[in-house]
Amino acid sequence: MTIARQDAWTHDEDLLLAEVVLRHIREGSTQLKAFEEVGKQLSRTSAACGFRWNSFVRKQYKSGIELAKKQRKEQVVLEPNAEPNPVAEVEHHKIEQEAPREEEQDSITLQKVILYLTKMDEFFQDDNEEKERISEHSLFLEQDNCRLQEENTLLRENLKAVEEDYRALMQIMERARKLSVQEDEKTNPKVSFQMDKNGNLERVNK
Repeated sequence: MTIARQDAWTHDEDLLLAEVVLRHIREGSTQLKAFEEVGKQLSRTSAACGFRWNSFVRKQYKSGIELAKKQRKEQVVLEPNAEPNPVAEVEHHKIEQEAPREEEQDSITLQKVILYLTKMDEFFQDDNEEKERISEHSLFLEQDNCRLQEENTLLRENLKAVEEDYRALMQIMERARKLSVQEDEKTNPKVSFQMDKNGNLERVNK
């Protein structure tokens, strides 16, 4: 079983992470798959890769992300023989049902339909990315919660040990006080002690 690394990220690792994520965006894939690919190469968890991307690397590649999305849209336009898109079929059925007039049919071109579907695909892609970020953040919160629970348990155990030591110390001091009183009574029987209002002992001459 491979142990996931927890050391600091290097500049080369950040570059690899950015390169793989941007490639997946251009190819229409998800960032989660990109994190899994980088995690295997760097012996890190996909969660760690996702956290590094969202918290640090992503901010440095805003223009690269926009360019990758643009290239993805251009790729969709240049691939007219791609497999049928369910969204496209629904939209096409909707156009037929509306039965537009002849002059309106001239304004509906294949290019406009492709552009519309591309925007819809980009919307769904962004929505999936947001869900992935929420899922990753939820995982980090769960891990942090487990760590805090372990620390809380350890602190409770330490507090219990300190309280037991304090009680034992007070018992020792009480026994020492009683022995001291007994010794004083033996050596000086005319002297006794009494407790004042503050709980302290004071000599009382008989």
